[in-house]
Amino acid sequence: MGNLCGTPVDTHTPPPTKPSSPVSSQRHASTTPRNLKVYTLSELKTATRNFRPDTMLGEGGFGRVFKGWVDETTYAPSKVGVGIPVAVKKSNPDSSQGLREWKAEVDFLGKFSHPNVVKLIGYCWEEKQFLLVYEHMQRGSLENHLFRKGVEPLSWETRIKIATGAARGLTFLHTSEKSVIYRDFKASNILLDGDFHAKLSDFGLAKFGPSNGDTHVSTNPVGTYGYAAPEYIATGHLYIKSDVYGFGVVLLELLTGLRAVDPNRPSRSHNLVEWAEPSLAHKKKIKKLMDPRLGDDYSPKGAWALAELILKCLEQNPRNRPSMEQVLEILEKVSTLKDRPKEPKSRARTPTHY
Repeated sequence: MGNLCGTPVDTHTPPPTKPSSPVSSQRHASTTPRNLKVYTLSELKTATRNFRPDTMLGEGGFGRVFKGWVDETTYAPSKVGVGIPVAVKKSNPDSSQGLREWKAEVDFLGKFSHPNVVKLIGYCWEEKQFLLVYEHMQRGSLENHLFRKGVEPLSWETRIKIATGAARGLTFLHTSEKSVIYRDFKASNILLDGDFHAKLSDFGLAKFGPSNGDTHVSTNPVGTYGYAAPEYIATGHLYIKSDVYGFGVVLLELLTGLRAVDPNRPSRSHNLVEWAEPSLAHKKKIKKLMDPRLGDDYSPKGAWALAELILKCLEQNPRNRPSMEQVLEILEKVSTLKDRPKEPKSRARTPTHY
């Protein structure tokens, strides 16, 4: 699943002004600009053992992500196993989008601090390379836990916990002083710590929301096919509630255990929303949509409430979708529903419900 489209960038744009001190550690939500640590390329080579292949955590359109180590207090590079682990995102020199997305990450994550938004510790701009240093998220992405073979299936409670945490992060962005449209909400951008607390990552496509009474921001459609809202793809009009559509798609992935788009499925079910949406409004059909790996180890009332919420998020008209504040309120109620059978049946190994 790739980006919808891309736009060339001015590679001569100067980097942000260099901050004077390391990032502050904030536990609570804040939109106060934070000081980010500025690293040299040499320092990040030290932190990652010269970007050794065995330290690579993942790879995306922007480039590769490596695990490194820094001092817990000063964030200076340290030896392996000493201090705290970090994730170092190293740009692909051939990526035309790289610089613009790097700047967006620094701009947005340098302003925001929230328990459900990944923390940017610092950055590097040197030798035509641009790098970002984040807190390390121990359990990786939600995408890996839902779709990677051999990974232990997420329990129902954990799925709702992840959805609720992601909703808190998105609600924070939407309700900040300058409302932020995330624009690329998807399972791979939801990272998980050791306790499965969710944090939003990758702000390369984020934009500030409409102002001066406007209802939308006009922009070239970018994002990921299957998650992007229909009005955005059709018109380039980006609404705050365009994010809500993407959130609904991720909720559907959590419910079914299936990817938003998968050409390997039978043709009628390539697109998850198109295949599943007709069944979401019928209580008797919900059970067939559920991820078989859950067995009966979930709350039927919770599943029905989630299905109703998904339908609201996937409304074609953005005005008819709930706000993220409303989505969060519903998810918090879903997490309290405890009508799961006392003796769950054994879990199936793989989803086969399409």
